[in-house]
Amino acid sequence: MNTKVTPALVPYDDAVARYEPTLGLEVHVELGTASKMFCGCPTAFGAPANTQVCPVCLALPGSLPVVNATAVESTIRMGLALNCTIVENCRFARKNYFYPDMPKDYQISQYDEPIAIDGYLDVEVPTSDGVETVRVEIERVHMEEDTGKLTHTGGATGRIHGADYSLVDYNRAGIPLVEIVTKIVPGTGALAPEVGKAYVSQLRDLMRSLGVSDVRMEQGSLRCDANVSLAPPDGPLGTRSETKNVNSLRSVERALRYEIRRQAAVLDAGEKVKQETRHFNEDDGSTSPGRSKEEAEDYRYFPEPDLMPVSAQPEWVEELRATLPELPAAHRKRLQSEWGISDFDMQSVINAGALELVEATVAAGVSQAAARKWWMGELAREANDRGVGLSELPVTIDHIVRVEDLISSGALNDKLARKVFEGILAGEGDADEVVAGRKLELVSDDGALLAAIDEAIANMPEVVAKIQSGKQQAAGAIIGAVMKATKGQADAGRVRALLLERLPAEG
Repeated sequence: MNTKVTPALVPYDDAVARYEPTLGLEVHVELGTASKMFCGCPTAFGAPANTQVCPVCLALPGSLPVVNATAVESTIRMGLALNCTIVENCRFARKNYFYPDMPKDYQISQYDEPIAIDGYLDVEVPTSDGVETVRVEIERVHMEEDTGKLTHTGGATGRIHGADYSLVDYNRAGIPLVEIVTKIVPGTGALAPEVGKAYVSQLRDLMRSLGVSDVRMEQGSLRCDANVSLAPPDGPLGTRSETKNVNSLRSVERALRYEIRRQAAVLDAGEKVKQETRHFNEDDGSTSPGRSKEEAEDYRYFPEPDLMPVSAQPEWVEELRATLPELPAAHRKRLQSEWGISDFDMQSVINAGALELVEATVAAGVSQAAARKWWMGELAREANDRGVGLSELPVTIDHIVRVEDLISSGALNDKLARKVFEGILAGEGDADEVVAGRKLELVSDDGALLAAIDEAIANMPEVVAKIQSGKQQAAGAIIGAVMKATKGQADAGRVRALLLERLPAEG
């Protein structure tokens, strides 16, 4: 039994000062087709176990697969969006292994003839010095079928080791799955974890824009295998580890950061990094050993005899290219230009997950400045406090439109508008109901305002003297007193105008 203990983790800054990280990312995307890759079974998430199966995906004798044409089209569109070359003729293969998540004891995949090769995705990475663009080269995009889901029962970790028994649900077995494999990504230095996170984030946005998948990482429809190795500067590539099935953007960054610190500790101790798969532990951000990959596994690939090769003729590929939407990078640049905002401001909107909400709010008639102010200010803080995304808040675009209408009409100011959003978030109704319930309307009656102004004038003779001597900036003290007296519900601009009429400068 190996009792060797991994050395203590190296501080991250020290690790990247001594070693150069090299990334490699494998992302699996479940396609959002109505039926499975090789049969007509439905693909809805969350159905009762083993209810979405048939003789084909259960591999019963005599059943034969048929390729899902929509899945092929979706994969070609994905390859085109990733600037890949679409291979004119490709084929499926059998990947053989004994593991109970596939009833056939093999998986239909693509091996030496993927459908798309040699692409790239330019990834924008926010840094303290601005946005840095990193080109991540794509080695291959290939089609396969997903596996079933195993549940290991009775152990402490939820994994097979130590479990009393395992249950298998074949609903997921056969769902169309596309694997996107990068080439090695060198030269990212200390930014390696951020590059990994940004790549998966922007790949997710790209897939969503194409409409090929819901890319919900929490449901497993997009998951990442994060590979990283360390080597001294100018040295040969190091030995990589592969952290499997990471299912959130934050976890991609955490897993890579942990592995860099762990591998640096191993190398500092004069030991060799073991080539292996590793599991990511959400609770503490650590990784733990999976299975060794020191030797290549023999999957005995051979061409799938029950399926014809796929022929992606150039005419068909060009037809599919014409269906591509405006891709996210171009879309972001267009919006930034239209809104007239800086790179930093645009990146702030993106980082907050507010881009689609701001865009939709602007489309509904609100100025981009106001849309960014509300989504990026009060609402972003509230979402952060609740630990949810902006779109999960009870505030809608319609609420913001109505609040801005009330501001434009003079019924609210920004301070009162914030109280309106407080009420909406608290479940007190829509904007008008909160305004009525909390009595938040601005005091706009000149008579009421003049009464408050006269009271402030009587209490502040020194300020009055300054205003009458021509020092209009002194008016702020009286305006502040009026705002306090009206509980912030006076129109400050109107108060100022009435005050200066009341106290003209002495000639």
